[in-house]
Amino acid sequence: MRLLRRSWTAALAAAGAVALLVSGFAAAPSSAAATGCRVDYTVNEWTGGYTAQIKVTNLGPALNGWRLTWTHADGQRVTSAWNASVTQTGASVVAVNTDWNGSLATNTSAEFGVQGTWSSTDPTPADFALNGVTCGGTGTTPPTDPPTPTDPPPTTPPSADCGSAVVCSGFEDQTGTTPSGAWQFTAPDCQGTGTATVDTSVAHSGGKSLRIDGKAGYCNHAFVASTANLSSVGPVMYVRLWVRHTTALPAAHVAFVSMPDSSQSGRALRVGGQNGALQWNRETDDATLPAQSPAGVAQSRPLPTGSWQCLRFAIDTTAPKLDTWLGDTQIPGLHADGVPTQDIDQQWLARTTPPRPTALRLGWESYGTGDDTLWFDDVAVGSSPIGC
Repeated sequence: MRLLRRSWTAALAAAGAVALLVSGFAAAPSSAAATGCRVDYTVNEWTGGYTAQIKVTNLGPALNGWRLTWTHADGQRVTSAWNASVTQTGASVVAVNTDWNGSLATNTSAEFGVQGTWSSTDPTPADFALNGVTCGGTGTTPPTDPPTPTDPPPTTPPSADCGSAVVCSGFEDQTGTTPSGAWQFTAPDCQGTGTATVDTSVAHSGGKSLRIDGKAGYCNHAFVASTANLSSVGPVMYVRLWVRHTTALPAAHVAFVSMPDSSQSGRALRVGGQNGALQWNRETDDATLPAQSPAGVAQSRPLPTGSWQCLRFAIDTTAPKLDTWLGDTQIPGLHADGVPTQDIDQQWLARTTPPRPTALRLGWESYGTGDDTLWFDDVAVGSSPIGC
């Protein structure tokens, strides 16, 4: 992941009315012409995709309606946006205010975000203009903040070796087709028609994996639980698992990781999906991370089907913080750093008690539509980062 912040500033004298027509949008009236602006552009990047939070500050006369334009490099495409209407024609991008954030007094700002894709490169735009007036200047990269306890090492991903992890299993010690020994079938709240078996035909490594045939229907639970007690793992609990599944995450709420949480009196801290993307869910208040708004969902990721995926997360047991990675790429929408962020973790941080998971369950639960077949392999839980 790349995290960069760029700023462009201009203090340009208005020589007269400024009129502009871009991508079919009407030009702003001359009384609304800007005489200066600043743009702060903060990007979270992964291979082939990115999200960017954009803050535009008006340094000129008050505006009643604004339009921010910039140019993307070849292969960069905006696919969605929030808090602004954003369109792209060729390389030209136009962002127009919403009904509620169109008024910009002098020295006030509006913020919006975009999600997009890129192919060969993903450079930061260098030609922002507000209502036709260039936000000039050059940007700088701020010093990197010190990593928090839940951050991965800044340069080298953690080792895939389990080390002293409390749980380290490739299910190779399982005998027969029914989970046994250190892994036991369970249906935490109610049992439906889902099943769990030890599979010898599909594996990430070795010759065995855990297979879950998850079924749709209200409260259909089928999990295999580790018998290891995780209540002393920490202060940050790191979890690594390889998962493969066959059906895209549905619009309805589903979960495939469930952890009893003593801070919720045993109710579950869950990882699953909703609206087609990965999410965290807290059973006590049904809070989600990210928020299930279009802007929030856009900052999560789908869980690819038909291939093994390395899913990692870090749960801080001393503060309401957590992080999630798909492979070595942090998922922006599944990151809670203790500071509320609109459309991401405001709802999640409404509860300030740190989580304290005590066990790990792998499987499937559905509260509506959503059959899926999943395999789990090479699962590890410990107090140190565990890589893929």
